[in-house]
Amino acid sequence: MLMVSAPIVGMPEKAALSEVIDSGWLTMGDRVQAFEQAFANLHGSDDCVAVGSCTAALHLILHALDIGPGDEVLVPALTFVATANAVLYVNATPVFVDIESADVPLMSLAEAEARCTPRTKAIILVHFAGYLADRDAWQAFAARRGLLLIEDAAHAPGLKEVGTYGVAAAFSFYGNKNMTTAEGGAVIARDPALRDRIRLARGHGMSSGTHQRLNSRTPTYDVTMLGFNYRLDEMRAAIGLVQLQGLLEWNEIRRILVVLYRRLILQHCPAVAVPFSAPRPSAYHIMPIILPETVQRQDVIDRLRTHGIQTTIHYPPVHMMTLYRQRFPGIHLPQTEAFAQRELTIPLHPEITATTVEAVVAALAASLGTETHLGSAA
Repeated sequence: MLMVSAPIVGMPEKAALSEVIDSGWLTMGDRVQAFEQAFANLHGSDDCVAVGSCTAALHLILHALDIGPGDEVLVPALTFVATANAVLYVNATPVFVDIESADVPLMSLAEAEARCTPRTKAIILVHFAGYLADRDAWQAFAARRGLLLIEDAAHAPGLKEVGTYGVAAAFSFYGNKNMTTAEGGAVIARDPALRDRIRLARGHGMSSGTHQRLNSRTPTYDVTMLGFNYRLDEMRAAIGLVQLQGLLEWNEIRRILVVLYRRLILQHCPAVAVPFSAPRPSAYHIMPIILPETVQRQDVIDRLRTHGIQTTIHYPPVHMMTLYRQRFPGIHLPQTEAFAQRELTIPLHPEITATTVEAVVAALAASLGTETHLGSAA
């Protein structure tokens, strides 16, 4: 089966894990610190905070910013549910905002403006599929409204612009991301004081960690704030250090594959739309396409599966999930809902070749009843 995404892991990661095991120190040691510095350097930041997941990163950011009961946070519904869940974790209210269009499935600035109230305190911008939102426009909007701007950059590691939009950015290193630590995440925050609060809250609010106490004359510690167990371990950090060495190259391979996909889809599946037709910075995390309205998406999914091709959907709208329908009934986001009904994600990862892309497009064309001279998927 040709998978939608696939981690690139091998002997270097195995060797890095073996070194951690041989060291006898498994959590929050030198490798975590080295990974934090390397990831920060890649994004032009002084430092970052490695955590257990992107969900943890979002929660820690909101917590450190004192967002809580009575506050509203603007979020897209076209995202993984964790974006909205993190707002609920701090007992604030997620306010769902429609996307701009099927071609630009990013949070609409006009809709965000319309949904602002005196209780709106922050915005979580999601760089959907790895494509960056308009930084200048959102910064101007946040400044005019006095809002805190947060990036959900789960799809966009390796881009220098990421982490420069507002107060903080959250990253994911889950197994299907552009780079992986299996589970894991990070926070980039340019304000050292905010970064320190996030780092403190990551480990139960403890004034020192186990590794620090090992090298200190006094093995005692204090708890200075409410915190969480959101630490990253040495083994995941070791994998991350290896993965960082390939991230930019892998992102470039993704870009080349997307260019080829776009050209072949336009040529052989002209009724299929590919979002983000206008160039913008991207890490090219996934390959979303928009099927014609006359096509039953499940039929296409089934036909591609018979060719050995996995597909998936990004995303079922969060506001239409049972939990959120019950908590926030009556929300209608026409652009998001129309996009989600027709979106299909096809395979994209650095181990795919040009021949594979041709095979996927040929199978897609066949599933739509379109004649093409391209080969079939194997």
